[in-house]
Amino acid sequence: MSALLEVKGLQAFYGDTQALFGVDFAVEAGGITALLGANGAGKTTTLRAVCAMVRRAGEIRFAGDRIDGRGTEDIVRQGLAHVPDGRGTFVNLTVDENLRLGSYIRRDARAVARDLELVFGYFPRLKERLRQQAGTLSGGEQQMLAISRALMLRPRLMLLDEPSFGLAPRIVQEIFQIMRRINRDEGVGMLLVEQNAKLALDLADRAYLLETGRVAIAGSADEVRADENIRRAYLGH
Repeated sequence: MSALLEVKGLQAFYGDTQALFGVDFAVEAGGITALLGANGAGKTTTLRAVCAMVRRAGEIRFAGDRIDGRGTEDIVRQGLAHVPDGRGTFVNLTVDENLRLGSYIRRDARAVARDLELVFGYFPRLKERLRQQAGTLSGGEQQMLAISRALMLRPRLMLLDEPSFGLAPRIVQEIFQIMRRINRDEGVGMLLVEQNAKLALDLADRAYLLETGRVAIAGSADEVRADENIRRAYLGH
């Protein structure tokens, strides 16, 4: 497999404060890469840097093309969809309006209609709540909506920031099973930021551990899972 997303020497800044210090990682075409680490390690900043949401330096290639000089909207048009922490749903809009916002850069109405049905196949609850305001959905339903809105872009890669945060274990399990199906059936690559290391490593094929804005450990999900430091600090055994 070739790298769909390849990042080298990534630095990121909030004002004068540097948050990332030369981070290297890759996501294979159709693969799932997990970014692990404690709060403040730089995981969310990494996703924001890829999407040009913070000041950055370094080399970012997507499908072989340099995108580190491009703006956020142009990057979205290349086929990257960001599901931010906090879900980022437009709470005053309906489920239907949120989903249609996800397809705003697309012009083929029939293809958009087909993808709406595709989304409802993965998340049938959203079809039941189509005219409901997004802010009245449960936390799990809002996460489903956030993932579905990203899918409406027809992305090649989804950047997912803490999709399990604040959700009941049963809902988390359901959402992660659907994420696996989306990856398998649609061929959508995923870059996953997740505090629950076990959950992330069970889903991913490759993983990187970030510590204070640097990559501390990298390898296949199995290799990272077997690392004694990871087991003690993040897996509880």
